[in-house]
Order: sequence, then C-alpha cells, then structure tokens
Amino acid sequence: MTMRRVNAIWQHPLYQTYYRRLEELEQGRPFCRHQMSHLLDTARIACIRSLEAGLGLDREVIYAAAILHDIGKSLQYEKQIPHEAAGRRIAAEILGTLPPDAAFSEAETEMILTAIEGHRRLRPDPQPLERLLYESDKASRTCFSCPAEPQCDWSEEKKNKEILI
Repeated sequence: MTMRRVNAIWQHPLYQTYYRRLEELEQGRPFCRHQMSHLLDTARIACIRSLEAGLGLDREVIYAAAILHDIGKSLQYEKQIPHEAAGRRIAAEILGTLPPDAAFSEAETEMILTAIEGHRRLRPDPQPLERLLYESDKASRTCFSCPAEPQCDWSEEKKNKEILI
C-alpha cells in the first residue's frame, strides 16, 4: 500500500539534502546509524504499538514522524545543535512545502513536530505520538546484538538490552 504523503517527504529536495549529508557523516560508524533501516524500524514498531494500544493514529502521520525524527542529526554533528531542535525546524520547512495533494493538516503537522522535538527526552505529559515515537525509537535499537556495543558511549540505562516491540 503506497503512502503518498510519506513518499513526498522522502522525495523532498531538502529531506534528500539532509539525509545524504547524514549518510556521509555516519559512513564507517560502527553503531547507531540514523539511516532508513532505523527510521522504518521505528515507524513499524510505532504502528504496531499504536494499533495494540488503540490510539487511532494515522499510519502516514506515524511514518512521517519516524522518517523525520533524526533529520537534524547532521547539524548536531557539525554545529552542535541538538538534533531534535534542528529536526523540528527542518521538518517544519519540509512539511510546509509539500505539494497540496501530499500535505498534512495543521493538526497533523503540529503533532509530528511535537513528536520530533520530544523523541529524545520524554516530557511529563507527552502527547500520544510523542510518547510513541520516543518509545519506538529506543525499542528499534538492537544494542543487545551490536558488535560495537562495548565502544558505545550510551549509558547502560539507555541501551536496549533485549528484544522489544
């Protein structure tokens, strides 16, 4: 089943620019790359969790948040801007310039942007998509089987040490 709006994000020139730059910066990185496999794993886990919890979130909204959540990572590497803040700004520009037939509503856009901004540190009262993205991002990491895990600078509390859904 095609996701027209999510594919419009993927094909957006600004998305491609930041995605390709991040790909260059992480080339040779032995762990926790932020490429499409991680983004889609996050999206799929979030969709499953949303369905199981009966959240009623639109699948394209979930996928949009997931494929956009690390788009600011290159700016974190190059300019020390937290990637959730840079990502919100970049995502807002991308979402605001999608063709009309692929546009998200204002409410959907704000939900996506809030989820991107909150995906690293969960606020006390997060929105449903925000919590879902935060949890699914963490669950998508396979620290338990990563050969580079001993070199990882994540704290032991952050590392995903078991298979989660």
